[in-house]
Amino acid sequence: MSNRNNQANKQAARERLRAERERQAKKDKTRRQLIVGGAVVAVLAVAGGIGFAVANSGGGSGSGSSAADVWAKAAKAKAVPPAHTSGPDGTTIVIGKADAKNTLDLYEDPRCPGCAAFEQNVGATVEKDISDGKYKASYHIGTFLDGNLQGTGSKNALSALGAALNVSSDAFLKYKFALYSKEFHPDETGPDKFADDSYLLKVADTIPALKGNAAFQKDVKSGKFNAWAMAMSNAFNSHKDVTSTPTLKMNGTTLGTDSPQGKVAPSTVADFNSMVDKNLKS
Repeated sequence: MSNRNNQANKQAARERLRAERERQAKKDKTRRQLIVGGAVVAVLAVAGGIGFAVANSGGGSGSGSSAADVWAKAAKAKAVPPAHTSGPDGTTIVIGKADAKNTLDLYEDPRCPGCAAFEQNVGATVEKDISDGKYKASYHIGTFLDGNLQGTGSKNALSALGAALNVSSDAFLKYKFALYSKEFHPDETGPDKFADDSYLLKVADTIPALKGNAAFQKDVKSGKFNAWAMAMSNAFNSHKDVTSTPTLKMNGTTLGTDSPQGKVAPSTVADFNSMVDKNLKS
């Protein structure tokens, strides 16, 4: 469960990152003291430079552009909506049978560990329910964790999800599921892997519709849907009643159990089904 606009959480995240940097700095200092020869030092310096460049290459930045520059530009650009979207700037993503009477709204952030846990436990059930026509799913994807944890991974992953959605709704669902999987979802306090286009493409290679898909790969590398990702993030932020992720609503009713931080989304298939069924229209 990731809270939005929560200063305590932001501070805790910063402290964890600071502590990790301090530990890493101590390790680096010890390693440097053991290095003999300027050639080895030079090699490490070059490797460090490459690592920094990779970390700042997300979003189809192109040569010489930092991640900050890329996303600052995207925030001002006109959004190019992917296929299979509707509404202002293509910020409405509804997947499912048109005649489904019920709608499940899902509010998530790509870097959210709670969202990953939900997808790993319940995601396959949601996908089956959509296919069966039990309900339509409306996806609202935010990027607030980039601010809480620092980095650009949420925005970059959202842009790549736009590229997958441009291929098909099914590719979007499969790719989102893969990004949240135990195999590929990054640790909250670890490296911002989603900021790296090559990592996003590696995950995409596990999806048949995306593997070797030149158009999809081009869209990811060029950041074609960066401005759309920013529009999606802004649309997510407009839902002031959503204070944490994941948040689930069935026909407008928030699903979950009460906690001091608000509703905690169901984490098992049994709980999810029970809460959904109670709020279905007959």
